[in-house]
Amino acid sequence: MVTTHVFIAVSLDGYIARQDGDIEWLLQRDDPTEDHGYAAFIADKDWIVMGRGSYEKVLTFDEWPYDRPVLVLSRQLTDTPVPEKLKGKVQFSCRTPGEVLTDLAAQNARRVYIDGGQVIQSFLREGLVADIVITTVPVLLGSGKPLFGSLTGDIDLTLLSSRSFPSGLVQSHYKLGS
Repeated sequence: MVTTHVFIAVSLDGYIARQDGDIEWLLQRDDPTEDHGYAAFIADKDWIVMGRGSYEKVLTFDEWPYDRPVLVLSRQLTDTPVPEKLKGKVQFSCRTPGEVLTDLAAQNARRVYIDGGQVIQSFLREGLVADIVITTVPVLLGSGKPLFGSLTGDIDLTLLSSRSFPSGLVQSHYKLGS
């Protein structure tokens, strides 16, 4: 069975990026002396599934940061070729979260990192997220791209752990369901 896991940062008012996709507010508060646990989190993940917005943001980085296969969920990109430098590293798909997990299970994937607001929201709506690690950054943006969107019903969470860092970041790990 494939399980999906979220590791993401948000502003105190719940945004993962400004409306234009800017995340400078996050990058300028990242203290390289603090271990926020990303390396430990990603170590046992087989795949990364992200949305087009996250993919396009990652393309602006100096180098491709992932050493695992990445599946980008996007209706717009599905029929476009993967850039030459990312062949064998990235695939595009427009399948639903459930279909994606079936496809990944057929490739022996077991643990998948889910990234990007709309993708996380779609997996949550289908009840397909096992746990979420949210790092809250002490900044108010006022508007932007929200981590969470509308739901058809409540999603119960169980707090597994919470810790604070000298930089002011607070990280909480939740299991979904009761």
